[in-house]
Amino acid sequence: MTTTAAAPPRLLTPAAVRLLAVDLAAMTSFYLLLSAVPLYASERGIGAAGAGLSTGVLMVTAVAAELATPALAARVGFGRLLAAGLVLLGAPALALPAVGGLVGLLAVAAVRGCGFAIVVVAIGALAAHAIPAQRRGEGLGVFGLAATVPAVVALPLGVWLARLVGFPVVFAIGAAAAVLATLLVPGSPAAAAGDRVRLALPADVLRPAVVFFATAVAGGVVVAFLPGAVAGGVAAPALLVQAATATLTRWLAGRYADRSGGARLLVPAVVLAAAGMATAAATGSGIAVLAGMALFGTGFGLAQAASLTTMLRRVAPDRYGAVSAVWNAAYDLGWGVGAIGVGLVVASLGAPAGFVVAALLTLVALPLATRRR
Repeated sequence: MTTTAAAPPRLLTPAAVRLLAVDLAAMTSFYLLLSAVPLYASERGIGAAGAGLSTGVLMVTAVAAELATPALAARVGFGRLLAAGLVLLGAPALALPAVGGLVGLLAVAAVRGCGFAIVVVAIGALAAHAIPAQRRGEGLGVFGLAATVPAVVALPLGVWLARLVGFPVVFAIGAAAAVLATLLVPGSPAAAAGDRVRLALPADVLRPAVVFFATAVAGGVVVAFLPGAVAGGVAAPALLVQAATATLTRWLAGRYADRSGGARLLVPAVVLAAAGMATAAATGSGIAVLAGMALFGTGFGLAQAASLTTMLRRVAPDRYGAVSAVWNAAYDLGWGVGAIGVGLVVASLGAPAGFVVAALLTLVALPLATRRR
């Protein structure tokens, strides 16, 4: 007798494909305006401080709203909430041409931050339902790619388009990308389901989130200070290397996690991320910076896949929304702490010292990474 192995389940279900399209459109809207709005603030006379505050308020409100999203989903369901989040992310951008001062700019940023939070948490929870459990790590890696491509393309595109066709057109494109994506929100049973309101998660579920937070702090340092720390000809390739390695590694690590679990990837994630930051601290050497960003990107991609798949494996499906909220909050909060907290070190001691501090802060999470359930 011969036996035939069962074929693996389809990776991307129709609901997952629609979610991918929504994710791509929402992230295009987000990153297109992430670069254009600070430039708009500077040119409207609001100043560099106002430009920085517009991004800061966006991320702070996002973290707060991410933690509140599961409770809202318990009332209306993630599908309806995702549609509302897309509107909140995109529509306020239409008011930007009429904004005359800092208060109006920050009000728009706060509303859009809430929309962004709802979108990323809802998509994370719905994707966990839509992707077969046996291939969840690989599927989440594909969603990571959908979120990374706009970061690489739309971030510089926002500035270029603003110079070419003007800010109102860029704001309209950003608004349309998010609002029109509401037409693609899937109407699956998972999309109509709520989530248990409690955000409290067991310690063995929170530990991977803390490990990921530590690597996200280093990521915030990279985004905020690498461009100004190295020669102009090195900064762009280094950021591209970091984004590319993180995206590829996240997908490959997700496939590995489907077979062997993600928890064992946390230690190499921390070590590689820290090694990358320490290597890139030699900012006078283009080769060192590129090598450091390749190492860091690999570690960061591992940390993303390992932390999220491990957290999802350790909870019941009705807690996927809570996991998505906590994981995304760890991402955004880590990014903010890196840009602001480590920024104090950079301001006083220079970028190389800031990179070393980021490496050491990443290594602090190593004991948590070594603990197994």
